[in-house]
Amino acid sequence: MTPVTLFLCGDVMTGRGIDQILPHPCDPAIGEPYVDTALEYVRLAEDASGPIPRPVLPSYVWGDALEELDRVKPQARIVNLETAVTRSDDRVPKGINYRMSPANADCLSAAAIDVCTLANNHVLDWGPSGLVETLSTLRAAGIRSAGAGNDRSEAEAPAAVPAGRHSRILVFSFGTESSGIPPSWAATAKRPGVDFLPDLSASAADRIGARVRAVKRQGDVAVASVHWGENWGYAISPARMQFARRLIETAGIDVLHGHSSHHPQAIEVFRGKLILYGCGDFINDYEGIAGHEEFRSDLGLMYFPTVDAESGKLLRLELGPMRRKRLQVRHASRDEARWLRELLDREGRRFGTSARLEADRRIALDWREAPDPRIPNV
Repeated sequence: MTPVTLFLCGDVMTGRGIDQILPHPCDPAIGEPYVDTALEYVRLAEDASGPIPRPVLPSYVWGDALEELDRVKPQARIVNLETAVTRSDDRVPKGINYRMSPANADCLSAAAIDVCTLANNHVLDWGPSGLVETLSTLRAAGIRSAGAGNDRSEAEAPAAVPAGRHSRILVFSFGTESSGIPPSWAATAKRPGVDFLPDLSASAADRIGARVRAVKRQGDVAVASVHWGENWGYAISPARMQFARRLIETAGIDVLHGHSSHHPQAIEVFRGKLILYGCGDFINDYEGIAGHEEFRSDLGLMYFPTVDAESGKLLRLELGPMRRKRLQVRHASRDEARWLRELLDREGRRFGTSARLEADRRIALDWREAPDPRIPNV
């Protein structure tokens, strides 16, 4: 048995207000329908929680997450970067556009991020030139990317992170229209773009399986990072459920890393392998914005799955309850950790998973194989 531990989280949105508190921000003008400057998001966060120092160190936004990463020491740190890293002014007319200055990219290096997945609905907010600059900036920082590229071949290529003498962590990244990605953002042989999934059919899963088999070796752990579904709500559509299971059962995927929802969703263990249907946001500038309070989107989780590299099966899953305050990730209180545990327990019940709150306020997952793979979406 060869255990490999990963760090996964939901969306990391380092643009807009986050970019403004870092040392080298972009022009704050954003031209949203109701907000014309990114500094307004800093003001809202300060009104809610108190003054935020400016400029902050590149490590500031990660806060207590750095302590958890140092404690666990995962072999790969994987985040969905839902922000273009660019100074491009080629704003796409879509209402909300995220960008972070390339000069602030060291905020990702501060957390020693290994892989940024990019197949999401904000990476092309500043046009193809913005994506090309994002890719080159990450490359210059020594950060691997997956799910977007200068052409289709590059967008489809997995990121590979060494994990011991004979193992690698292979990260594939895909996005769907249900998360807000326009089909026109799909990479082509001659155009930069994302690895776009036109549907969640069996044939789409089988095409991914062919790509996985072409590169996966014995001892490799294959992660499918998928940007899909609505921002709010706990329902898991039958199509998402069946697609995730097919990726595991026939496509050679060992961990399904789902995101797009602004809050955590259900966790399943299928055929011994982990499915995170929605990881919730991890870093954003939503603090102080009213609406959807029942989902507690200020709370988030650090996901630390340990899998057996030989079989890909989940050995354990530890979750770190966190909250965002003053545009920084902090440890959740015990009551907040209990709220997250109850959420995971409730939503996981139909999948045979349950959560335990431990003495140190961390959460552990328990699971059993579901008795019937056709679990109703209730």
